Amino acid sequence: MPSEKIVAFCRSKGWWHDDPAPGYRDALLALGIEPRSDFGQFYLHAEDGPTFYARGRELYQICWFFLHAGYAANMERMRAALRMAETYLPLDGFEGESGFFYDKVNGSVLALGLGDDLRNFHAGKATPRWADFNAFIEWFFELEA
Repeated sequence: MPSEKIVAFCRSKGWWHDDPAPGYRDALLALGIEPRSDFGQFYLHAEDGPTFYARGRELYQICWFFLHAGYAANMERMRAALRMAETYLPLDGFEGESGFFYDKVNGSVLALGLGDDLRNFHAGKATPRWADFNAFIEWFFELEA
């Protein structure tokens, strides 16, 4: 479950919905995401339209994008272009030559840019910036203590 800070923040914005939108659970399962995970629960219940906006960046509402905007095909193209394993899910559109990627194996989130970041990633030297999805979302919405 997302942290209480995340849930309270989303509720205060009117973004937290107790009942998931139709198809969202199936979208997560198609992506290989456990709906009961922090990631799954966030995307089942939090929605502010197709994207969330904070820190001058847009973050996909993954389930909405999967159902309505060709997320699966775009994800495959991005992974191929960046030579990333299937375990990584793009969380945004890689705007400004950088993006965020969720690792569905260990739950961490990687911030990745072109150039040295990508070279380090391919060399196995990249480390996730956030150990878990909750830490990333709290950072994204500027909820850190």
